[in-house]
Amino acid sequence: MHPHAVRTGNLEHPDELRVDLDPGPGVAWADVRAVALEVKALLEELGLRGWPKTSGSRGMHINVRIQPRWTFDEVRRAALALSRAVERRAPSLASSKWWKEERHGVFLDYNQNAKDRTTCSAYSVRPLPDARVSTPLSWEDVPDCDPAAFTVLTVPRRFAELGDPHAEMDAAVGSLEQLLELAAKDEAAGLGDAPWPPHFRKAKGEAPRVAPSRAKMPLIVVANAAKKEEALAGLERWKSRHAEVAKLLAVDDVLVDSMRGRSSTWTRIRVNLRHVPEELRPPRETPDPDYDPASQWKKKR
Repeated sequence: MHPHAVRTGNLEHPDELRVDLDPGPGVAWADVRAVALEVKALLEELGLRGWPKTSGSRGMHINVRIQPRWTFDEVRRAALALSRAVERRAPSLASSKWWKEERHGVFLDYNQNAKDRTTCSAYSVRPLPDARVSTPLSWEDVPDCDPAAFTVLTVPRRFAELGDPHAEMDAAVGSLEQLLELAAKDEAAGLGDAPWPPHFRKAKGEAPRVAPSRAKMPLIVVANAAKKEEALAGLERWKSRHAEVAKLLAVDDVLVDSMRGRSSTWTRIRVNLRHVPEELRPPRETPDPDYDPASQWKKKR
């Protein structure tokens, strides 16, 4: 279940701020927990109470009940300010950067607060082999919790024994005023709006919605495929052809992107050669495979 952050009686004013902690490739669960605790500390300083839950996959969500006074744009602005503040507190662990090639560690996805975005609800079963459940936690649970421990086989008993850790959430309604003041300070210091998801209309003051230039990031595309498995197989073939280069790559140097097509998604894989000396960097090659979503659309027409 993926609910919106609003009640039916007031569809334009969210009553929930959502902090989505999304770990990058190779990021340890311990880092997710550490960033969650940084979020908790910041929220408490701002007079807000966060309610943590596992995402049911590799991340964590922290929901904050708020007064339904602000628009989606204002709530997203507050979420962006929070993300940037956590990044400043834990620069080696947390990132507020939208572009994958600029991220590191745990990404705080402020755009989950944009209008019509949804996140999985508490107690949702996720599409994983072990049927993990997005499970509400108390803050005492966070330092030692293991997301793999919460499945359809274990959560019913946990609920029967402990009840719902978020049962009092609706009684802890907070204000975004201090977060919005923090956003205003960021903007006064030259930090404007950050990129929105690509299908949203360009926002006033938003930075150019383009990926970082290749001059800054030595990125090469190695695979474009209709299916993720085909793209990953292409990546392995590229690694075999460039075995010495592949040894120099960090886990987060491989960027697996789910691309939005007209009626379906497809997968692009890029490799960031930032850790490879220039003299060893392989030339750009035709991606293998080299799926063209536009040509597939033309065939259907």
